[in-house]
Amino acid sequence: MMKKIGYLLLPVITGLMLSSCGGDDNKNDEMENPVDSTKTTTNAVVSETFFQVPSPGEMLTFIKMVGGKNNKNTSFLNSPDNLKNYTDSKLKALNFGIYSCDLSYCSIFEIGAEALKYFKSVKQLGDQIGVATAIQPEVMKRLEGNIGNADSLSVITDDVYFSSFETLENGNQGSTLALVVAGGWIESIYIATNLAKYEANSPIIERLADQKYTLENLIEFLKKHEGDENVSSVKKDFEALLIEYNKIEQKDVTAAKDEKGKKMLGGGKQLVLSEALYKSIVAKVKTIRDSYSLTK
Repeated sequence: MMKKIGYLLLPVITGLMLSSCGGDDNKNDEMENPVDSTKTTTNAVVSETFFQVPSPGEMLTFIKMVGGKNNKNTSFLNSPDNLKNYTDSKLKALNFGIYSCDLSYCSIFEIGAEALKYFKSVKQLGDQIGVATAIQPEVMKRLEGNIGNADSLSVITDDVYFSSFETLENGNQGSTLALVVAGGWIESIYIATNLAKYEANSPIIERLADQKYTLENLIEFLKKHEGDENVSSVKKDFEALLIEYNKIEQKDVTAAKDEKGKKMLGGGKQLVLSEALYKSIVAKVKTIRDSYSLTK
């Protein structure tokens, strides 16, 4: 049976509350039905070694669901004009992940014209890193035919994302795959922090703090291929980011009780992220991301 590598949405992502850039805070939708974190997403497939890392599409879909549906801001994405700057294998793989994330963002938030531009960038880099067979020419026609249909665009872009992963794994291009995953993850966090506003004791701060665990999983995945100097350098970048995350304080959380006084699930440790440390993490994420995209 063919082994595949896939990425599951971590339970820590559920409950993420993000505000739309430039939008009215009062217009943000609230999530009425929390996601069951015990269930995997439909796109998830399992590899020989399992790492819980969310795909950009999963995270961005959740962002839209909890309050960013009216967002149309693309100013913080990596411009397709930068594509010409990616001339070595490391930058090509990292920015394939970054552009894939940007493509998902445009698709999910129904920014159709921009989605087409980012697909072209993904296709060009995909041809260069060895996933040409995963991105067929007819995909462009499917995108063009579904402009304005966020659900269909999301399905199409996720298909491209996971097909590319499968192609890389089946082609024994593990180091390239590691770089693609790293690029997609750092871009998704970068987008999230561009949409987020700091509020003490708010769900957004709690969930972004919980990205510490996602980062730990991703570093473990990178370790599998750290014999490649490009992967090793990215691992060092992510370990530097983890140093910042490890500064987050933990506090004990008492389990809630129901009406009859019986304890319910919910106790344990909670990460408490201060505004100062949040800003430090945001700055570190931006520094890493910009060093990969070659932007300032």
